[in-house]
Amino acid sequence: MQHSKISIGNIELDYLQGGEGPTLLYLHGINGLEASRDALEALAAHFRVIAPVHPGFGDADMPLEMDSIDDIVHLYIALLRKLRPNHVILVGVSVGGWIAAELASKLIGVVDRLILVSPVGIKVGPVDRLDIPDIFAITEAELRRRIYHDPARHDFNPEAFEDRELLAVARRRETLALITWEPYMHNPKLKDRLRHIEAPALVVRGASDELVSDDYARAFSDRIPGARIVEIAGAGHLPDEEQAVRLADQIVEFAGKQEAMA
Repeated sequence: MQHSKISIGNIELDYLQGGEGPTLLYLHGINGLEASRDALEALAAHFRVIAPVHPGFGDADMPLEMDSIDDIVHLYIALLRKLRPNHVILVGVSVGGWIAAELASKLIGVVDRLILVSPVGIKVGPVDRLDIPDIFAITEAELRRRIYHDPARHDFNPEAFEDRELLAVARRRETLALITWEPYMHNPKLKDRLRHIEAPALVVRGASDELVSDDYARAFSDRIPGARIVEIAGAGHLPDEEQAVRLADQIVEFAGKQEAMA
């Protein structure tokens, strides 16, 4: 995987790219793109992988004119227009799954396959209860317990980080709060828009995920025509970090099956 930059309007978008084959657009989760590197390397053995750093999740602050998931969606529509792939396999993890679902509901005929890993972005439960636990109101230790199958392997020790790395962590959290807080972790309109998705779709959930419940993942899958759902053992909310090879295998298998059916 190689670092690259591309100009879209007045935004300099950082991204990783590598591999050959069908184009796969990979949209990372809450811990940033580098946390997905093992999964990206595994996917690059089968696809031409393009993996942008969401604005505000890298070395630069969120542009002032951007403050929502919808702004990122339109940025990636412009990215695809500039890169001009005929078709794309679209993969999104966590908040990246939200972005991917929004994209797939709009880019009819462009998205060939859709893989949503631990997606958020819809409201399915009672209005007086959160579907996704409030990640901004719990301790760091509690957050790790909820998102990892084995939290002890993902301990966060600030003393082990350089200042610039700590700044990047703070920037990601600030950006995440900006784009997911009001309303919390969902777009009220997305639930109904999912029925417009025409691409074959797969929803993947880590079996130990305590942010995205089994019921929530199934509700997401049920609203996408023809979608199916699978679980990955030994993973929580971020299978790309804990089970990178297993996740890549699921993506390759799903894309390959659909290719054979085409």
